[in-house]
Amino acid sequence: MKEHLYTLAVEWTGNNGQGTTAYESYEREHVIRVPGKEPLKGSSDPSFRGDIQLYNPEELFIASLSACHMLWYLHLCATDGVVVTEYEDRAEGVLTLHTDGSGRITSVQLNPLISVTEGHMIEKAIRLHKNASEMCFLASSCNFEVKHKPTVKIAGGEKRSQ
Repeated sequence: MKEHLYTLAVEWTGNNGQGTTAYESYEREHVIRVPGKEPLKGSSDPSFRGDIQLYNPEELFIASLSACHMLWYLHLCATDGVVVTEYEDRAEGVLTLHTDGSGRITSVQLNPLISVTEGHMIEKAIRLHKNASEMCFLASSCNFEVKHKPTVKIAGGEKRSQ
C-alpha cells in the first residue's frame, strides 16, 4: 500500500492582546500555510464571531469534497472518451448543531454543471459521477454520503440532469 503525507501549519492570528480571556476578547482569524504555496487567510463562520470575508473551515471542507470529486470525474471522463469542456459545481453542505454547541457536517450535495462536446456523451457523463464519488479520497473518508446531482449539456446546447 502506498501512502502520501500532507503537512501544513495553521497559525492563529486573532490575539487582540488579551488572548482568550473571554469569548468576545479574541478574533477567529488564522493563516493556513502549506510549504511553497501562498498563505490562505481564514476565520470562523460569522455565526461564531468570524469574519465573513475570510474562508471558514466548513467552506473549505465542502470545497475540498467538491474539488476531489471534480478531479476524479475529469480523470474518468478523459479515460472513458467523454470530452468535458466546462465544469462548475455549486456545492451545498449542512452543518447540524447540537444543544451543547457541538455539531457536524451531516450532508453535502454536489451540483456540477458540465459541458461535453457531443450529445452521445451525455448519458455516460452523468453515470461517471457515481464512479467519481466512489474514487474520491475525501468522500470515502466521510461518515455520510456525498450526494451529487449533475447537469450535463452539449457545449452551447441541450441540457440533461440526473
